[in-house]
Amino acid sequence: MKAFKLLPVAFLFLLASCGSVRVSTDYDSTIDFTKYKTFAFYKKGIDKVEISDLDKRRILKAVESELLALGFTKSEQPDVLVNIFTKSREKIDIYNNNNNMFFGWHPWYYGPNFGTQISQYTEGTLFIDLIDANKKELAWQGIGSGALSSARNMAKKEERIKEFVTEIMAKYPPGKE
Repeated sequence: MKAFKLLPVAFLFLLASCGSVRVSTDYDSTIDFTKYKTFAFYKKGIDKVEISDLDKRRILKAVESELLALGFTKSEQPDVLVNIFTKSREKIDIYNNNNNMFFGWHPWYYGPNFGTQISQYTEGTLFIDLIDANKKELAWQGIGSGALSSARNMAKKEERIKEFVTEIMAKYPPGKE
């Protein structure tokens, strides 16, 4: 009976762990990030990203929105160039909640697989690079990883892309936490 009470909690935990975006950043500690006020997208780099043009536009729109909210302005003579990169991989999570119940042989059941749950999903990683336009060197990089939404539901997909970008850009500029 104890296992039945734990299954909903375990399932919610599994959903929550898939729903979050794990973020990390790296940056050049010698740079004064307050001097960056303008941006442009690095077309050469973005053109190489192997995702659909629709998803590229969704990501770039979300990045632009976040940068504008941070006080940046779009410019032909930018302080920073924005580049993106993506990758994905298939993941399988197995959760086993046996609680030592139903072990052994039974004519209709052989344990211990009661309570096993398997979820398969695609984990995506989004890299957002801010490149110093004068030096042509990487100044800041934000990386977000998490489960991707189904391609069948465009509203959820767009919402998930915005979530990735928002979580990553929340770490810019360095030291604001």
